[in-house]
Parts: sequence; C-alpha cells; structure tokens
Amino acid sequence: MAMDQDDQNLVKRVTEAALKALSARDDIDVAFAPGAHGVSFSEDGGLARLPTPSRQFGHSDLHVLRGEADAVALKLRYQNRTIYNRQRPSGGASASLFDAAEQARVEALGSRVLAGTAKNLVQYQEAEAREKGYHMVTERDEAHLADAVGYLLREKFSGTEAPPAARALMETWRGWLDDKAGNLLNDLQAKLGDQQSYGEAMHHILEELELPADADGDSDGENDDDQSDQDSDDEQNQDDQSSESDSDSEDADSEDSDMESLDPDSAEDMDDQFDTEDSDEDTEATMRGRPTQPEFPDGATDAYRAYSSEFDEVVKSEDLCEPEEMNRLRAQLDQQLAHMQGVVAKLANRLQRRLMAQQQRWWEFDLEEGILDAGRLSRVVIDPSHPLSYKVEKESNFRDTVVTLLIDNSGSMRGRPISVAAMSADIIARTLERCAVKVEVLGFTTRAWKGGQAREKWVAEGKTPNPGRLNDLRHIIYKSADAPWRRARKNLGLMLREGLLKENIDGEALLWAYNRLIGRPEQRRILMVISDGAPVDDATLSVNPGNYLERHLRDVIQFIENRSPIEVTAIGIGHDVTRYYRRAVTINDAEELGGVMMQRLTELFEQETGGPRNLLIH
Repeated sequence: MAMDQDDQNLVKRVTEAALKALSARDDIDVAFAPGAHGVSFSEDGGLARLPTPSRQFGHSDLHVLRGEADAVALKLRYQNRTIYNRQRPSGGASASLFDAAEQARVEALGSRVLAGTAKNLVQYQEAEAREKGYHMVTERDEAHLADAVGYLLREKFSGTEAPPAARALMETWRGWLDDKAGNLLNDLQAKLGDQQSYGEAMHHILEELELPADADGDSDGENDDDQSDQDSDDEQNQDDQSSESDSDSEDADSEDSDMESLDPDSAEDMDDQFDTEDSDEDTEATMRGRPTQPEFPDGATDAYRAYSSEFDEVVKSEDLCEPEEMNRLRAQLDQQLAHMQGVVAKLANRLQRRLMAQQQRWWEFDLEEGILDAGRLSRVVIDPSHPLSYKVEKESNFRDTVVTLLIDNSGSMRGRPISVAAMSADIIARTLERCAVKVEVLGFTTRAWKGGQAREKWVAEGKTPNPGRLNDLRHIIYKSADAPWRRARKNLGLMLREGLLKENIDGEALLWAYNRLIGRPEQRRILMVISDGAPVDDATLSVNPGNYLERHLRDVIQFIENRSPIEVTAIGIGHDVTRYYRRAVTINDAEELGGVMMQRLTELFEQETGGPRNLLIH
C-alpha cells in the first residue's frame, strides 16, 4: 500500500512506542533515517536508529520494521554494556562473530516470553538474509561465518529452522561448525541468562574456530556498538604512527581531522534533496555508447567482433535500482566500511597530503627582476647602495588529472572481494576529489548468464560458425568524472546487490573505459583496473576459439599501453594479471585491496610529471 505522510508518521510513532516499552528504557530516543540501524550511548541516555518506512509499505514490511526495532530493544533490555565491552574481542572477524552470538542470546530471551516479538524477528531475519543473498550461497565464505553462527544459535535456542532465505547458507556451514565446536555451541543454551558465563564460553568457541579471542578490556560501558570497531582501528593507527620514521611523523598530526572528513555526513544527503543543479555528464567528452574498436597491429588473426551489439547497454547505476533499495545497500556498505576504514583511511590521508604538497606554491626571493619585495626595502634604506630585491611566485608542475577505476563486476567477485572493491573505490573517490583530481568509477558485467538476447538471435538465424561475442554487455557508471562524490556515494552500494554480478568480458570493458578517458580534457589520464580473473563468457567461448576473449584483452591492453597517452595499472585479486598488464600487482586476500590501490596511486603521483613513466610493480 502507498502511505501518505500521516500514515508514515503513525508507523514511526507506534514503532518508537513499542521499542521503548520492550526495552523498558525511558532514556532512549528513536531516530529514523534511510538504511539506519543500531544504537549509541551517551551520558544522557541512548539513541536507537531505525530505517525510515518507505511510502510503498506493505503488511510484511511492517513486521520487518518491527522485527528490526525488537532486535534493538532486546539488546537494550538484556545486555549489560559493561560486561559486553569488557568481553568483546578486538579482532574484526572475532568481534563480528561475538556480536552475532550476543544478538542471538538477547533475542532468545525476548522470544521466550513474547510470541509476537518472535514472529517479528523471524520475518526480519528472513528479509535480512535475502537482502544479503544468502539464499544463493553455494560455498563457504569467511565473510559469512558470523551470520552463520548467529542463525545456528537461533536454531538451537528456539528449536525451529533458520529462515528459508538463510538455509542455503546454513547447509554450507552447519557440518563444519558442528565438527569444530558443536558441543560448546550446544552448551550455550544453559547460559542464556548469565551474560558473563555466556561471553566466557564464546571465547572458548572462538579458540576452537581458530579465531583470536583477546578482548578489548574496555569496561566503561559507554561505547557504541557501531563505534567499537572504529575505536580499535584508531588505537591501531596510533600504534602504527608511533613506530613510523621521522619523515612520516607529520602524517600523524592531522590524522584525526582527516579521519572525520572520511566519514559520510548525513547533511550531504539533505543538500542533495535541494540541489537542483544539472549534473548530467557531457556525452561528447566521455564518448558514451558502443566502444570504438582501435586498429590492432595483429593482422594475422580474425578481428574480434560481437555477433550483435544492439542489446548492449551503458547504464547509470541509479537506473538499475529503486531509491529505497539503494539506500539499504549504501547503509550495508557503510557498516562494512567501518571495519576496514582505519588502515585504508590512514593511507588515503597520506596520499592526500602528498598530492596537496605537489600542488603547493612558493616564493623565490633575492631575484633581479619580478615583483618588488617590500619586506626587504629596509636594507635599501639602511644602505642606499644595496640593490632592490625582487621576488617571483612559483608553483609545482602538477598536471590536471583524472582517474578511472574500472571494477570487475563478474560473479566470481561475489562476497568479500566486491565489498572491499566498493569500499576502496568510495575512499579513493573522496580522497582524490579533495585534491582536485577527478575520479570516475565504472563497472562491467553482462546482462545474462551463458548468453543473452544476442545468443538467442544467433540461434534463430541458424548458428553461423565463429559468431564472435554472444552475450549482452552491461557497463555501469557508478560515478562519472564530473559528478561530485556526495551525489554518487549512494550508487556504490549497488555493487553489493545480489544478482548484479554475472560474466566478464574484459577487453570491451577496457575499450569502453579507454574511450571515456581519451575524450577527457585533463592532461593526465590514469586507468586502474580491478579484476579477479581472465575474461569468461560461456556462450562465447563454447562456439569460438578457446582464447578468443583473452586474445582480444591482450590486444586492447597492448594498444592502450603502447599507442595511447593513458596510463594503465591493474590489480588482480587471487589471479595473476601481470601476464596481461605491464604495470600490475596480484594480491591473494581481498582485504589487501584498499592499501594496494592507495600504494599504486601514490607511486604514480610521486613520479615526475615530465617524461615517460615506468612503474615497476612486483
């Protein structure tokens, strides 16, 4: 049903009243914002944050919202903050798993006495699991371990199965968890009412799962759940800074202020609502549309082609998703960003300071011509024979620059790799924008699995041999170079949307990014490619030579590297891309991506602005 403003306000009031009643706390305020979730504490009480009910709000949506509110309320009612902060592990994965287990504990206590609350929680968990794509999970991913433990404990505490959308996830983890710590997990039910004992048992479980169980030891009871990970990151940053060399000591001076500027500001969303300035990109400058094919030097092989390009699309990310879902995905990205922001933000701040240093101006004094140096006229007054002194303002030769981040949106990137890629792109875009370096973020995938409408057309027309590319391209603009980050920040959450990631045809994606960059007016143009594998499209490779897509990718890379002014660098996630790109690095863990991206950009910008650039990456 569609709600007007009065109905929306009524839902908010009823939800707020239910949360306060269930939590038995009269010092809690409730705030509604798109995608919001969590609770924070201060000397005056606490603030519970819940997502704003959308205008299209059904009966099931009401139960989901109530379930989310009940989850927050039960934490407020049954959790002792002092014990929680003292026992919570400091490690990222351990902390997430501990939080999931603690949430399962408080929900179990509330569900035992309130049947309506139990129903609301089940519907909320079903919606959350489906939004995270757990109904499509086929193999274990460490990023899902905490949620898997949470669902398993809810099953044990309630005696009912996990929500349908979480059962695929549970099937991948259940046997492993039972083998590792089955007996300890079963024993937790007897400790539900004793938070201290429950937490101690969780530490033993973490050890059995080979995860660090060291606690933060913070017993003030005032820290926010949402800030706990950031606090530990800040402490780590301080330790790192104390061990740095003298040449980097100035980096620590502005760390705190720079970190604040990296956090999303809710005021930016409000600005966007009232900002009517046209932000559409210049299609002539970016050459949108079908990628232009360059003349490749390899004339001995058949030219690469697409059987049909009429079904290809270049689409803005906001056209692929409803605003409400986009807000939820961005909130999900922000939650994940809090866990890795400490280290990457520090590198981003260092990159920013080095870029700003390259853009500084200064004065040269004691020259024979230029602007009269009035500050040194006293020397002439004292000694008339002393010549006049002149000064000239100098500035560094920092060329106008644009950076394109081209991110592989294939199915093999699903899970932690695509999340880290989205977070890293978010931080880099903010950092470079503050340094007057324009950034665009692009993604590439296909519209379908194993061939799309182009393949259907090929079949209908008689299956001619060696037809060329048979899938339909989908090239996504997450952020154009001319769009400010504050307008595009929500778009990056789309990468987390289940069902978006399909096949990857890298060669044509590079051509598309190349054509957008080559039409830019900036003097220096940098293309950074993030991928986790060779180009793969089953429909194309099944009816063409096995190296058809790979050969085209090599030709495109050779053309851009040797015959264009664009600088290309690549990062492979678990895949050796050094065999394709001259400037490349391979990482084995997605968690390294943010730091490596910063390092590559820092090395590029630290090179002299004149002459050829030879970036060596090992």
